[in-house]
Amino acid sequence: MAEGAGRKLMVEVCNAKNLMPKDGQGTASAYAIVDFDGQRRRTKTKSRDLNPQWDEKLEFIVHDKDSMPSETLEVNIYNDKRTGKRSTFLGKVKISGSTFVKSGSEAIVYYPLEKRSVFSQIKGELGLKVWYVEDDPPETENAGEEKAESAPAAEEKPPEKEKKEDENKPKEESKEEKPKEEATAEAAAPPPPEVENPPIAQTEKPKPPKEKHGEVQKRADLNVSDHELRSLRGDRSCSAYDLVDRMPFLYVRVVKAKRPKPETGSTVYSKLVIGTHSVKTRSESEGKDWDQVFAFDKEGLNSTSLEVSVWSEEVKEGDEKSESSLGTVSFDLQEVPKRVPPDSPLAPQWYTLESETSPGNDVMLAVWIGTQADEAFQEAWQSDSGGLIPETRAKVYLSPKLWYLRLTVIQTQDLQLGSGPEAKARNPELYVKAQLGAQVFKTGRASPGSANPTWNEDLVFVAAEPFEPFLVVTVEDVSNSKTVGHAKLHVASIERRTDDRTDPKSRWFNLSSEDESNSYTGRIHVRVCLEGGYHVIDETAHVTSDVRASAKQLAKPPIGLLEVGIRGAANLLPVKTNDGTRGTTDAYVVAKYGPKWVRTRTIMDRFNPRWNEQYTWDVFDPCTVLTIGVFDNGRYKRGEDGEPNRDCRVGKVRVRLSTLDTNRVYVNSYSLVVLLPSGAKRMGEIEIAVRFSCSSWLSLMQAYASPILPRMHYVRPFGPAQQDILRQTAMKIVTARLARSEPALGQEVVQFMLDSDTHVWSMRRSKANWFRVVGCLSRVATLLGWVDGIRTWVHPPRTVLVHVLLAAIVLCPYLLLPTVFMYAFLILVLRFRYRHRVPQNMDPRMSYVDMVSLDELDEEFDGFPTTRPAEVVRIRYDRLRALAGRAQTLLGDVAAQGERLEALFSWRDPRATGLFAVLCLVMSLLFYAVPFRGFVLVAGFYYLRHPRFRDDMPSIPANFFRRLPSFSDQIM
Repeated sequence: MAEGAGRKLMVEVCNAKNLMPKDGQGTASAYAIVDFDGQRRRTKTKSRDLNPQWDEKLEFIVHDKDSMPSETLEVNIYNDKRTGKRSTFLGKVKISGSTFVKSGSEAIVYYPLEKRSVFSQIKGELGLKVWYVEDDPPETENAGEEKAESAPAAEEKPPEKEKKEDENKPKEESKEEKPKEEATAEAAAPPPPEVENPPIAQTEKPKPPKEKHGEVQKRADLNVSDHELRSLRGDRSCSAYDLVDRMPFLYVRVVKAKRPKPETGSTVYSKLVIGTHSVKTRSESEGKDWDQVFAFDKEGLNSTSLEVSVWSEEVKEGDEKSESSLGTVSFDLQEVPKRVPPDSPLAPQWYTLESETSPGNDVMLAVWIGTQADEAFQEAWQSDSGGLIPETRAKVYLSPKLWYLRLTVIQTQDLQLGSGPEAKARNPELYVKAQLGAQVFKTGRASPGSANPTWNEDLVFVAAEPFEPFLVVTVEDVSNSKTVGHAKLHVASIERRTDDRTDPKSRWFNLSSEDESNSYTGRIHVRVCLEGGYHVIDETAHVTSDVRASAKQLAKPPIGLLEVGIRGAANLLPVKTNDGTRGTTDAYVVAKYGPKWVRTRTIMDRFNPRWNEQYTWDVFDPCTVLTIGVFDNGRYKRGEDGEPNRDCRVGKVRVRLSTLDTNRVYVNSYSLVVLLPSGAKRMGEIEIAVRFSCSSWLSLMQAYASPILPRMHYVRPFGPAQQDILRQTAMKIVTARLARSEPALGQEVVQFMLDSDTHVWSMRRSKANWFRVVGCLSRVATLLGWVDGIRTWVHPPRTVLVHVLLAAIVLCPYLLLPTVFMYAFLILVLRFRYRHRVPQNMDPRMSYVDMVSLDELDEEFDGFPTTRPAEVVRIRYDRLRALAGRAQTLLGDVAAQGERLEALFSWRDPRATGLFAVLCLVMSLLFYAVPFRGFVLVAGFYYLRHPRFRDDMPSIPANFFRRLPSFSDQIM
């Protein structure tokens, strides 16, 4: 039996909606056939129902746990004719095994039915629940196959004669007939498609592992000089660290030592000396292993020999320690062997220690020359990172998985508001308060005098896995400032849903008093669920790096791979002083894309550090932004109060993936500019290499036509104010979780990477957004000036040409649109050679950091609330800043629309502009063939179509336009 025989896949076929009528009477008798890993199951037939409800659970055996993510679950819907004819096809759904969830996290998901061929007439959607459970292995090896074979093939309802004939047909003949049958046009009179009957529970041959991105490509040569852009095309290999330079390191693995007569009560340690570099292992009692690895930056070594000595340490009376040398062994660095992965690690050997006083001692160690790609590098003592300090190590962090928790407060009943004539005489004014961790939200006040107050209000929280244990719901009385009662809802047991088609069940909870003196004070009616159909926004909208929904069932396969090589920095300025004498910088880099954060190792006390580290991310949407920040490490040192110091920001770089050509390497140096209360300061430069590879151009192009955010953001959106509150809450949760990691990713680092202060008023940002709007309006002024130049005959040949064009349009109006689109196509083709060839970073000039006054900077860095002494001024000032912050966001949104329109013609997004150029060409040819009046008629009818034929989701042109890049990601 296979290794994963103890796992079962459960598929619950719930229902289907709006199926295509196939029986000629406006209905269909639908049933579903589910295939997984050579196993087939079938549901019952629901007669004459376009919205059938099955609610049937089907069980499949997972033969191999490791290969389950690469498997595909396929569900085909057929119309059962029951007249001896073959069933007609109603649609299919394919689900990747990577979206299967474990038992307890399942939720119903509605999938749109797909066509099997171009001529299929399909519509509707299918609701499924898919999950897997871990089970004990079956008793016999063939139990799984016998169970799968127990599903009779006769349940698929084809006539017995046809089934026998199909069984007797040779395989070659059936393969030849299948393309012919599928090629028949279903548009005129759809012939019933053949229902394939593969052998039940037929175990497929093991599939070869899929090649990773770029495994068949050759390595690109990246030995380039600083401040130089190299765009390298062509093949590359799957070798890691192919975007960075290989850095030679001297590796020394010290395992253990032995001597002929070990002494009790003594400890031994080893010391490594290379010129002025000296480091020792930890002290261990004799007989125990050190097994420590040391990595010395070969370029920083100032000697050609390595000395390894072993020392014995004894504690005498009075806690005095005496040390004695057990011997030394020397190595010539010119003769140290090199190790190139995938060669196995070098085996340690015994070396005899040379000593005049204590002969016969040995030490086991291994010495080799390797690179930062060596697997021993991450856990080794690193000479350029200060040794084994946790805060200086390279680490990978993951943001917590976030959900929206929606609490709908419906009503309360049987409230115990007290006793006595005073309680009966007054009219209580009640509201409900809900608390999840530090988040507190309240409903409105219910109308006084109501016996059973009703609210019907939604309270939305941000919940992070692992969830807070309880959601506390409290009913409070405004009139006497007392708590009527509270109830605790266990968050882990709350129902999860992926869309708005099925509402969670409402429940009654008993209210109890806080002092527990009265165990029952009434009950409350609520509806609560975890919303998996939203993407919890924890970044600013214009620099988002992830748009996936919270529910795993809604996840789509990645469309590409993002590889980033963090090569090095140059000309960094000193950030702090070393021992109060000279300036120094301990720089490291943080890169953030999606939920994955990476931090390079800290290079100690260098103004031109070279990291040469490479990282990889899966890309699910091309219109996302990679953020890279450079910081000075201050946390590895403690302050006078014992707390770690703060990390100082050095600068930040953003790269939008849609502006990159696929399968092309960009290596460039970017300026690092940081905004301080004293003004903008250039801190140096960082050199990075970026490659965005995509295996399927079709999936990449389809992404431009799909909505940016999941469906729930459009069918049940949040208001602007609520969305801003939820985003700030999500940022705080991510910041707190990463700050609790070990080693911690500081709060100041996360907030700088997430741009958590973009909602705060800034005169500088408002000016930048205003001039962006003026820049877009200047294009209109340029066009009007061009028209005025034609009218005033500034350039006579151009004016004559416009006269001829005007006469042609008047005499032949049907040539207007084809000519416009043809001109647009030609202009786009001519501008292709002037497109940007370097990924653009944040622009200090566009951000107006060089022209801001100190007073405006003081206003920008002033906290909320302001620290100004006058109370009245402070209140007015804060109110003004809040209103101005909304105005600056509005200005930015307006500017972004104009910049997206301009991006169509500037080749900032090569794929989007390429699609638009092809569209212009197709439209020009189309309008040459189609009369203009016919197009106007069709367009008018389409625009005025009935709402029944409209979709709730945004249109393809709207999705395409919203995905076009703007300059929002270049504003600091």
